Amino acid sequence: MSHDLISSSVSFDSSNSSVLLVRDVAGDYRHIDADEVLQAAQQVLLSRVRGSDVLGSPQAVRDYLRVRLGGLEHEVFAVVHLDCQNRVIDYVEMFRGTVSQTSVYPREVVREAMMRNTCGIIMVHNHPSGSTQPSRADEMLTQTLKQALGLVDVRVLDHLIVGGGDILSMAERGLI
Repeated sequence: MSHDLISSSVSFDSSNSSVLLVRDVAGDYRHIDADEVLQAAQQVLLSRVRGSDVLGSPQAVRDYLRVRLGGLEHEVFAVVHLDCQNRVIDYVEMFRGTVSQTSVYPREVVREAMMRNTCGIIMVHNHPSGSTQPSRADEMLTQTLKQALGLVDVRVLDHLIVGGGDILSMAERGLI
């Protein structure tokens, strides 16, 4: 889908004072809905994250995660795969859960890391409640994955919890 976003407040209809239009590759204009805008924004943020140095641009990673996971009504567990220079290889949403929990399988996390030749990971999940406080289950999962990934020389750099617009770093809290 290739198109250019041209305006956020063009009005052709007196009943709708703010219309968002895009121009497709043929040069035709059409209305665009909020979901398409958010999807395009996520792609732009992901392109800024992929290949970037996580330690050199932590704000870009946090911005992407905030937009990607902050508004979800269900839990998602994802992994940011890093190369040996801590550059982002990929972002993979691995497990989807309910409004209050998700099941995470360490074997699958290790398998994905091995397939991507990952040197380090940042784990991330969201709390739809908006709270970033880690649960005891979050802490136990972090330690379990750290041990499992350690067996194949993959470092766990952090486990981030996204709650609405806030992000908590378990590493900064001394929980890694």
